Amino acid sequence: MARWQPRFSGQDMDVVENKRVFDGFFKIHQMTFRHRCFEGGEIEITRELFQRGNAVCVLLFDPHKDAIVLIEQFRAGAMAKGDTEPGSPWLLELIAGIVEPGETANDVAERESQEEAGAEISDIVPITRYLPSAGGCDEYVDLLCARVDSSTVSGVHGLAEEGEDILVHTLPYAEVCELVRSGVIDNAATIIAVQWLQLNKQVLLQQWGCE
Repeated sequence: MARWQPRFSGQDMDVVENKRVFDGFFKIHQMTFRHRCFEGGEIEITRELFQRGNAVCVLLFDPHKDAIVLIEQFRAGAMAKGDTEPGSPWLLELIAGIVEPGETANDVAERESQEEAGAEISDIVPITRYLPSAGGCDEYVDLLCARVDSSTVSGVHGLAEEGEDILVHTLPYAEVCELVRSGVIDNAATIIAVQWLQLNKQVLLQQWGCE
């Protein structure tokens, strides 16, 4: 079976200039590239590149209660949603965190599950790895699924020094699927993870010995 391969590789482009224009909690670089074109020749472009580090998002699934653990928190990027339609910048999301030096994706999943939900997880399964916004950000997201006992998690969590105020929710699997279908859950990682679970639930249950 034929598989798609990109026409060009990293050898078909050059970084002409790389200048850091913002150096805060996140970094922004202004970069000029020169790369080959599909119909021949070359093009030179300048772009701002947002550098925030790689991240891990983990879907916490309780196979015995057929439930999913999600968290609710304020997200600055969702503020505009309420300007044009009824909405709220508080989103229902997966547990997530930025990868620190020396950490694996599983390390981050375990650390953040404890910090954001007080949850101990096990049987971590990789879902996929993706670029959420490759046009202007170099972040990769490792998306995982893990087993959790939802009866042990509840309440408000988060690190005060990181400005976190996080409310834990345990919801039936079917309800979470409906929240995705109806567009109430509208952040990419959660949508991808829930749809993956819909496709792979039976295989996952078998893998975890829950059937």
